[in-house]
Amino acid sequence: MPPALPSAAAAAPVRYPGAPVRSPGAPPAAPAARTPAPDGPPDLQPYAAYWFPDTPPPGAPPPGVVWRSLARWRPEDDPDLPFNRASVPLAPRFTPPPHDGARTGQAKISALVSFAPTSGHPAQGGPTADHYAFTHWAHLDELVFWGGSSGEGLILAPTAPVVDAAHRHGVPVLGTVFLPPAAFGGRLEWTRELLRRGPDGGFPLADRLIAVARAHRFDGWFLNAETEGGDARLGADMRDFVAHLRRRGDGLRVTWYDALAISGDVAWQNELNDRNDAFFRAAGTMFVNFGWTRAGLRSSGERAEAMGRDRYALWAGVDVEARGWDTPVDWDAVLPPDRPHVTSLGLYRPEWTWKQAADRSPAAFHARDDRFWSGTGGTTGTWRAPAASVADRSTLTALPFATVFNTGHGLGWYERGRPVPSGPWHHLGLQDRLPGRRRVIAGPDPAPSVGYDFADAWHGGGSLLVAGPLPEPATVELYAARLPLTPSTVVELTYRADAGSAPVRVEFVADAGDGRTGVLAAGRAGPAWTTVTVRAGALLRGRARGTLRTLGVRLTAPGGGPVRWRLGRLAVRDGVPRPPARPGRPKVTAAAVRPDGTAALRLAWRPSPGPVRHYELRQCLPGGGLRFLGGTCGHASYVPDLRRTAGEAVTRVEVRAVDELYASSAPAVIRFRWRDPNSR
Repeated sequence: MPPALPSAAAAAPVRYPGAPVRSPGAPPAAPAARTPAPDGPPDLQPYAAYWFPDTPPPGAPPPGVVWRSLARWRPEDDPDLPFNRASVPLAPRFTPPPHDGARTGQAKISALVSFAPTSGHPAQGGPTADHYAFTHWAHLDELVFWGGSSGEGLILAPTAPVVDAAHRHGVPVLGTVFLPPAAFGGRLEWTRELLRRGPDGGFPLADRLIAVARAHRFDGWFLNAETEGGDARLGADMRDFVAHLRRRGDGLRVTWYDALAISGDVAWQNELNDRNDAFFRAAGTMFVNFGWTRAGLRSSGERAEAMGRDRYALWAGVDVEARGWDTPVDWDAVLPPDRPHVTSLGLYRPEWTWKQAADRSPAAFHARDDRFWSGTGGTTGTWRAPAASVADRSTLTALPFATVFNTGHGLGWYERGRPVPSGPWHHLGLQDRLPGRRRVIAGPDPAPSVGYDFADAWHGGGSLLVAGPLPEPATVELYAARLPLTPSTVVELTYRADAGSAPVRVEFVADAGDGRTGVLAAGRAGPAWTTVTVRAGALLRGRARGTLRTLGVRLTAPGGGPVRWRLGRLAVRDGVPRPPARPGRPKVTAAAVRPDGTAALRLAWRPSPGPVRHYELRQCLPGGGLRFLGGTCGHASYVPDLRRTAGEAVTRVEVRAVDELYASSAPAVIRFRWRDPNSR
């Protein structure tokens, strides 16, 4: 029988950051921070939410694991909900004209990603750059926040940073319901608890799943039922449960995994047929198990259309967890280059580019991830990068727009081109709307490289680096857009050249919606960060208004280079909006002072009126300096390690609202008074 979808428990041993290697099927160990000494301060770290349907396993949970019942969960009783609630709405997006043979209106791509273990997954980022900071949202249609295990919990809600980053790029995010095989601790009673009917014949835990998605503000559920021992009654109840979840969810997405058959048996079909089409009819989409064949996918697409459904609502599963781009795939069975795509593509565990890397530094990770998704830098074997088949999408439709090319992690933090004391960090909610293309469309061959770099930044953790010989001008396309263009529209570029780089002449390049590419002079790049303002309205050529459809730059190096040129900020605006108002009533909601003199804080504040991109927190240092403590899109934040400076009695923490153009509000101030950690 074909293998089941690998689970967090069933997968090969994996070393997660900060966690020991564990054997398949064993409950994962929790980070040490979750098991303080009996007389130590409480652990205030908020974590990603996870549950059992109702009854936990027998015995006691492993250290650091909290067994929770979904049946007993209430949002008003969840102290971690403010940290797990997403804030960015799902952005509308459009498909620009594709390039290099990619298609529109055909195959889509889903990805099942395990960002961390089920338990011990911090809700609001953390003090390390070693993180799966995914950036290829332009080619993704659905992200499944993968996890769950019999020793921790079976139902996993995505973290707010992941949802906020995905929503900013127009990608919906699904939580996971995982009912594991008995070989990995699965218990049929958990399936029966999930499917328990209420007095009205409905499904109370389906309603609870809807409540979780609404409270956390994510987009739906991925259902994976692999526990053996069911019967036809259970199969019918599961079908009705899925239909109830989708109907009562009123817009929630539901993806069904091809494992449980309508007979109640666990029987992977590897295609859509009469043993699983009832679940496909009840759900929105279906992830087809990995053992598919050409004939099976072809008949699956035909069957979907005969049911009145879209064949591209079927994800043909490809397991890349172990081998990444060396995974053998019959690409022409799914994405043939000479005829319409057969189904959509479902990638299982593409975070291979991060977890299996020898060098997990940010720049090395992004180079690997670019290679996997877009083919940049070449691939091995017969791997077909998804970008070669599926067109990119964009959410750039309204002004103001700005990016500092923040990927959501970094080795340090920068503001106005200067490093701010911080240390490594990650928080995907701080990620920008990132360029969907990053390619040289005209210039020398070979072209200079275009990628993310973390050795310097204008704001945040990194910048866009163009590096290599430049014997002739190179035009770098960055964004597809549909931004309104008027005579008053301006573009701001902040850039510099690294020491040792040849001088670089910079021009702004755009399609102003008249089918012609316009080029506007910007200036020259030297070793210091420089901000120039370009009148993009000049591209109208006398028209009253237009549309910016592409954004890019053209670089010229007298003498041919080589160059190392950084773009730290790109902004498009009409007028100069007022900075955001300061947040209201900031306060410490919980605090724990450790014996070493550091403190953990939970903070909350009222949102600033008007549009806000995110909030940033800084510690005020004696003498006027600042230390970056973190950021979030929500209205609550966790500070894991506040350090007392020079024996001060009170530490001042500032919370500032940041708008789309990266203008900051006046600070809202929190004053934390230190106390003896041994006092009660």
